[in-house]
Amino acid sequence: MKIVLLEDLGVSKQIIDQHSEKLKSMGHTFIAYQKSNDINILIERCQDSDILMLANMPLDKQVIESAPKLKYIDVAFTGVDHLPMDVIKNKNIAVSNASGYATQAVSELCISFMIQLLRHVREVEQRCRQAGTKDGLIGNLLNNKTVGIIGAGAIGKKTAQLCKAFGCHVIAYSRSQVNDPYIDKQVSLQTLLQQSDIVSLHCPLTPETTGMIGENELKLMKKQAILINTARGGVIDSLALAEALKNKTIAGAACDVFENEPPLTKEHPLLNCPNIIVTPHIAFASKESMIQRADIVFDNLYAWLKGQHINKV
Repeated sequence: MKIVLLEDLGVSKQIIDQHSEKLKSMGHTFIAYQKSNDINILIERCQDSDILMLANMPLDKQVIESAPKLKYIDVAFTGVDHLPMDVIKNKNIAVSNASGYATQAVSELCISFMIQLLRHVREVEQRCRQAGTKDGLIGNLLNNKTVGIIGAGAIGKKTAQLCKAFGCHVIAYSRSQVNDPYIDKQVSLQTLLQQSDIVSLHCPLTPETTGMIGENELKLMKKQAILINTARGGVIDSLALAEALKNKTIAGAACDVFENEPPLTKEHPLLNCPNIIVTPHIAFASKESMIQRADIVFDNLYAWLKGQHINKV
């Protein structure tokens, strides 16, 4: 079979070369490309492939439709909302993902965002660099805060566990019943927004969750509350969040994800807001999680080649 890797997996060339040699010894063709956003290049690379491997690069439906031999897509990512899943399902193409590889990395960054915002790290760092002091700018502890987790999957639960280690009260909103020792109570979305000092988003992007945090939801939050988004950018209405920050409807925010993958345009509404931390989708990207991710997707691949479909989407 012809196996095409469409983008870098964030691991050493040595690791990729080892898998390449193994696949060739099994009688398969393996080609690894650097990422391209040019649809014509992607069509050319994929048109005679049996298997595609990729991480979180968007893949247009034209690419899938131009690959008549395609049988399997191995996604080195948790979510698959960057793929045309309707077309993929219609063509009976199997899909696996790498669920779980970034649970620790994402949850650790969430805690970092919480502390940075509560302690005004961004502002006091700027003052220090300008020979200033902390005068008039005193932060708050994470301890004893109520943290609201929206989406109690693996990452949401791990974030809850870390928050409990800091002495937080943790509540959660989830579409399914939550039974977790680190979540104190499952509540409605409205109750969570009203009661939380910190709201942390961990839900997938679906038609139901798109824009779920908008103007009305932000107005329900406490004025001293902060909002953390390491889930999907489309879950938040960016214009509404920008207005909420400028009008001090809420105290702060941290966004690692946006409606479109970075780089963002200079005109993006969140880039010029007060008291927001913005990062270019780094939550999943630790050296350790990249190695684990590569292990998972190549295990997926070898299993598929043996007739087993694991980590099925």
